[in-house]
Amino acid sequence: MASQPPPPRPSVPPSASAPVLPYVLALADDLSGAAETACALGGPVRLSLTAADVAGSATAHDLVVDLDTRHLPTAEAAHAVRTALRAAQAGPPRLLYKKVDSQLRGHLAAETAAYAEEAEAVVIAPALPAAGRTVIDGVVHVNGVPLHRTDGWRAERAAAPHSLPEALPGLPVRTVPLDVVRSDPAALDAEFRRIADSGAHPAPDAETDTDLDAVAASALRLGPGFRLLGSGGLALALGRVLVRPAAAAHSPAPAPAQDRAPLLFVVGTAEPAVVAQIAHLTALGGHHVLLDPADLATGTVRLPRTAAAPALTVLSIDGSAGLHPGTGRALSAALGALAAAYPGRPDLVLTGGETARTTLDALGIRELEPLGEIHHGAVHSRTPDGRRVVTRPGSYGAEDSLLRIATALRPSLAAPAATT
Repeated sequence: MASQPPPPRPSVPPSASAPVLPYVLALADDLSGAAETACALGGPVRLSLTAADVAGSATAHDLVVDLDTRHLPTAEAAHAVRTALRAAQAGPPRLLYKKVDSQLRGHLAAETAAYAEEAEAVVIAPALPAAGRTVIDGVVHVNGVPLHRTDGWRAERAAAPHSLPEALPGLPVRTVPLDVVRSDPAALDAEFRRIADSGAHPAPDAETDTDLDAVAASALRLGPGFRLLGSGGLALALGRVLVRPAAAAHSPAPAPAQDRAPLLFVVGTAEPAVVAQIAHLTALGGHHVLLDPADLATGTVRLPRTAAAPALTVLSIDGSAGLHPGTGRALSAALGALAAAYPGRPDLVLTGGETARTTLDALGIRELEPLGEIHHGAVHSRTPDGRRVVTRPGSYGAEDSLLRIATALRPSLAAPAATT
């Protein structure tokens, strides 16, 4: 299946309660999340890897910026958010959105505190129903299991928090139960306002996209002093409820398939499911290079020499012996450097936000044009010089995720199956 452009945003009559607002400025802490957000917003969008672009000139598009803070020390990550917000004041007026990880990883507390400065309140809603992430009684669940009882934080130095208030120490957070989220819009508005007037920040429960639509719409009605913070789920909701100027119609055409360039998968995730995902690619004849993490970290890995680049290659890290928490950035940087040196100028499929960022940094790519999603979270983009790139969070995707991406970029790979 070819990647699909974002669906058109439903038209809302001018008499609706949601006001016509400026375009969005979204700040993300990693590249796969930034790409997911850019696609979710659904309008004309620019995806930048340069923080200085926050203060860019006024143009009719959303701006999503990857601040690349996931690997930074905590204080530096918070400083990056503050700096971006100050720079935004010098640019065109935009609605602010802060993209965070749906499993609460990264510098959530420090970056949220920085984002909350000068805001009336931050509406905190990390639910992502499309990926099975919900929030009930202030507790993030993954496929119905509380986050702290899953292995979603196995590569982190700390244990997963038990709740949103625990994840945000020092920031007054008040949970909002589902019955209020699903009540009359005026009641939800009043609850958000009551919490803000008490000096706290509302964290509404959400199980469905409809719940997130209600949350986003309420924040918009309350005005720009209520800043939105969430995962790709809330970004999708914002895209659905936001009323745009008439010029915002957007339906980019996916790039035509080109089978001439090699296709390189750079798998920078330790998720157990990736083994089965890669197996689908090797069944297609893909060349799999399994890299020892110790050799990768010391820079002693060299790719096998071949007369020509294989049509489909997978680079992945051998996680069978477990990975040491906190080594992700170093391994991603080494993996990115290998990918950048790969011959034949391949199109790229990059899983994991850090791996995506370090690979594009090594190639000197500073901007992407999102074209659509191949499946949820797998964003198909184009570089300024025409190379195609797919980014996907490491924790996303069913067993056939990488296969679906491969056949979307190289339709000829699906041809044998179609004739059997």
